Amino acid sequence: MDWRLMMLIACIGSLSILPLGSKPNVRALDTKSSTQGSAKQVQQLAELIAVKVLSKDFLGSGILIHRKGSVYQVLTNAHVLRSGNAPYQIQTPDGLIYAANLSKMSVGVARRRHRSVPSYFKGNDLAVLQFRSPKISYTVASLGHASTLSVGNEVFAAGFPFDSQGIQDTGFVFRRGQVSLVLDKALEGGYRIGYTNDIVKGMSGGPLLNRAGQVVAINGRHAEPLWGEPYIYQDGTQLEPPLLKQMSKYSWGIPIEEFIQMGSPSLTNNYSDTDIQAEVRR
Repeated sequence: MDWRLMMLIACIGSLSILPLGSKPNVRALDTKSSTQGSAKQVQQLAELIAVKVLSKDFLGSGILIHRKGSVYQVLTNAHVLRSGNAPYQIQTPDGLIYAANLSKMSVGVARRRHRSVPSYFKGNDLAVLQFRSPKISYTVASLGHASTLSVGNEVFAAGFPFDSQGIQDTGFVFRRGQVSLVLDKALEGGYRIGYTNDIVKGMSGGPLLNRAGQVVAINGRHAEPLWGEPYIYQDGTQLEPPLLKQMSKYSWGIPIEEFIQMGSPSLTNNYSDTDIQAEVRR
């Protein structure tokens, strides 16, 4: 057993693996142990569930969110996948790289700038990849509830930032911060949670965790964007200027409930019995 996993089990307690056909894990961890968990313990957990999303090059981060048999789901941002082209790959915490397929139930078609593009999770900036690991078991995330977050709550963001050339990642990072804003309704892409953690390019798709080590949101937008209009409500209404100025100071994430409400995307029909997706390189 991986020594990091042994330490994590000793510190936080056993993490649940989803039974076949179940929805994502939303069972709370033990209240006494989780509320007293240290930032170091949460970091150890984050290192086990955060993965890299690859195409020809590094694209961004993802979360080991679900397991069914030997098939794993990785939750990430739709814009991470749009920054590259299939075939995609997942690099797991042990350094192995697996061929990955896009989960069929997470994809629709939308029109954008006069062309058809994949539309994930009903317009939310989310997508799910899946890969098969028949020999090695990985830890999957325990899911919390963003609806329980309040301004001032401590949260932890994890992922793999790009290097200065914007080509490769610089390795795993773990950043502490606080919830700064919780919107009553979602922005375009499903974003509702603002926080002070310094999110940079490459960390999109990585987890935002609470002190209990549960994923409560998915990182997706950094502060002070240089282009575009990211601060528009999903219903098309504009924000008031004072709020707009305040929002630009924070990073933004999508509540994990947006994934939970969609249910667990199918893990079937993307692999045949003989189509075993094994690690291709370290």
